[in-house]
Amino acid sequence: MHKRRLLQGAAAAALALLAPAWAAAQAFPPKPTVTIVVGFAAGGAADAAARVIGKKLGENLGITVVIDNKPGAGGNIAHQFVAKGPSDGATLLFGSVGPLTVAPHLMKLGYDPVKDLAPITMGVNFPNVLVVHAGLKIRTLAEFIDYAKKNPGKLDYASTGPGSASHLAGEMLNHMAKIETVHIPYKGGAPAMQDLLAGRVASYYSTYSTAQPHIDSGALVPLASTGPKRLAALPAVPTIAESGFPGYSATNWYAFLASSKVPAAILDRWNLELVKVLKSPEVAAELNKHGMPPQPGTREDLAREIERETATWGKVIRERKIVVQ
Repeated sequence: MHKRRLLQGAAAAALALLAPAWAAAQAFPPKPTVTIVVGFAAGGAADAAARVIGKKLGENLGITVVIDNKPGAGGNIAHQFVAKGPSDGATLLFGSVGPLTVAPHLMKLGYDPVKDLAPITMGVNFPNVLVVHAGLKIRTLAEFIDYAKKNPGKLDYASTGPGSASHLAGEMLNHMAKIETVHIPYKGGAPAMQDLLAGRVASYYSTYSTAQPHIDSGALVPLASTGPKRLAALPAVPTIAESGFPGYSATNWYAFLASSKVPAAILDRWNLELVKVLKSPEVAAELNKHGMPPQPGTREDLAREIERETATWGKVIRERKIVVQ
């Protein structure tokens, strides 16, 4: 009898330990309205991708998905908001390479990207394309570099903020080509593109989705893409690596994360649901149309990518002696 009571007590204790995770797994979605926080202004690539994914997610789960744009500080405002915000699992972050892997090397943050944010899945991973205003009469990357060498400090480039993928893409080319183009930060792709089209800035390491209509119209000239292989949508445009700078690679990516205080069972379920969305043919087709191929994966895959990119960009920042004023 005594042994039976001990076994019953042990079973009850085990159930008590499992209860929070079990309850969390059952309470999904956590709320009928889920928010996806985006660190850049509406109209840019991050916003566009989040809306495509969010729409399908809402349809699959029968919930309302709200896109909350919180631009500024290269995306860090949005990242801090989620890192320090609600932990009920109803707030997701569409995080980006800059705040997660670059900003920790450049500035004091009000959060720790590794400790305060939990990875869910990679969303999209794609190269940027270096575009220039057609009025510059520059048509190739070689001409761009030649102009920069002959006019040091006079050729500038836009980015989506200090420490963003577009910022570091320019710094990497500056380093490898031994040129000095001037960095001009913006709060997102849309305002950067507005100033480029107006001729207030000369060039921009843009996402293809933001630049595409202006490339088609002839207002912008694509010089090179920043990834390891050519953009499928621009097969005639070479990569920077194949244009005389082997080893150059600066991809842009957006991934889903949440507060690290969210229960693991909820994070695992979000991975399941988001991977399902990213693998759906209609979502993949829409994202690919904008030059942003989906890259769903495990939570561990994303954690490893963040660790690898943090090391890569830390090296570039040290070599370039980059500081944020």
